[in-house]
Amino acid sequence: MEKNGIISKFIEENFLHFNSATLVDASKAYVKHLEEGGKMMITLAGAMSTAELGKTLAEMIRQDKVQIISCTGANLEEDIMNLVAHSHYKRVPHYRDLTPEQEWKLLEQGLNRVTDTCIPEEEAFRRLQHNIFKHWKAANDKGERYFPHEYMYKMLLSGDLEQYYEIDPKNSWMLAAAEKNLPIVVPGWEDSTMGNIFASYCIKGELSPSCMKSGIEYMMWLADWYIKNSKGKGIGFYQIGGGIAGDFPICVVPMLYQDLEYKDVPFWAYFCQISDSTTSYGSYSGAVPNEKITWGKLDINTPKFIIESDATIVAPLMFAYILGY
Repeated sequence: MEKNGIISKFIEENFLHFNSATLVDASKAYVKHLEEGGKMMITLAGAMSTAELGKTLAEMIRQDKVQIISCTGANLEEDIMNLVAHSHYKRVPHYRDLTPEQEWKLLEQGLNRVTDTCIPEEEAFRRLQHNIFKHWKAANDKGERYFPHEYMYKMLLSGDLEQYYEIDPKNSWMLAAAEKNLPIVVPGWEDSTMGNIFASYCIKGELSPSCMKSGIEYMMWLADWYIKNSKGKGIGFYQIGGGIAGDFPICVVPMLYQDLEYKDVPFWAYFCQISDSTTSYGSYSGAVPNEKITWGKLDINTPKFIIESDATIVAPLMFAYILGY
């Protein structure tokens, strides 16, 4: 399979060894999996939305190169924050040299730092809070219940945020996902800014926790989705980083056939992880794919790849290759 795009040709001609060669092999296997009728889950850990992965991920969504996403609550909200507050972000390229006093000054300015990028409190967090609360409150008062990402979809599709857009909306992966009603799983959503804000409203008695569907319900929903979509070529698993975004959904397979004792549950049909975690420290996030065989997640014959590198560099390159750029 030869790709004709400028980026794809460059990758094929120059990425010939070590991690770069694995990048090519994993990209080709990803394309092959889709061409043979398979589906793909992408999991987002870390701060990939703040790293503006949406510039390539949104097009992956529009072109049906991904059928379901699992992400942290931070990635769910930070793509929308970038959409509505981009010009207010502050980059701190010398972040390694900051003193505690300089960090405190950033706090006083309402700038929350993620490595070299500061997210503005007022324009990002509070703007989302004001708009998402209306949808939480409406559901709460009607006795309705939705998943965290469904509330985000309602907010985006309402058009209320359009007046604040500060980037080209085609570069927002959450907007692309909302327009397609792409399935999303958000394990541990409570561990996010919007999750903390939701809890604060519950503590104040303005909302009931019951209007937000839980992580257990996400797993129940995912089990049903997996059974319905794993026929034929099966479902692939493309993991960016480690943590709960990947750990949670990959476990649906052993749960189905070990705990529920369902018969003929297919293993994940493709596996690729971009990670720099160190296996020898006992890190599950850094575990080589073969370890997942012992947990009943991958088959002996599942195509397996691990790219030990920086996901902010590798993922956009892989997506560009998969898209034929």
